[in-house]
Amino acid sequence: MSTEVPPPAAEAKPGRDRSLIVILSIIGALVVIALVVVLSRGEPELLDASTPEGVVQRYSAAVIAGDEAEAMTYLTAGSREGCDQFERPVTDDIRVTLVSTTERDESADVRVTIVTSFDSGPFGPSEYEVDEVFDLVKQNGDWLVDTAPWQLTICPNTEVTK
Repeated sequence: MSTEVPPPAAEAKPGRDRSLIVILSIIGALVVIALVVVLSRGEPELLDASTPEGVVQRYSAAVIAGDEAEAMTYLTAGSREGCDQFERPVTDDIRVTLVSTTERDESADVRVTIVTSFDSGPFGPSEYEVDEVFDLVKQNGDWLVDTAPWQLTICPNTEVTK
């Protein structure tokens, strides 16, 4: 018969404590990495300004920021002169997401999703999402917006139609 005595439970505990500390350290590191990624996202990367997508991105950003002078630089002469502007809904946020682009020699269609957020209502904030199309034409080698979705249409010196 063997007279070996099993080791006391106190000796096995330090190993479990170390593994628990390692697991908690890994979880803490993952949380810190996730926070750094979320907080450092910043602005989206600008697309090439010589592409239809880059023009739509810059035009949309200018309209959303209220910089109509900048936005006008991306419009064709025809769209600056003969447009109808409708009263835009009061919103807290408009986001534009690129869906696809169909590019031809002298024209392009840029499909986007426009998400409009409202901070009111009986159940809290709400959103409205719609797919829209920007029509672009190439003039003197540059892409310009010929028609924009109504949510992002600007017109110089025109009266708002209700």
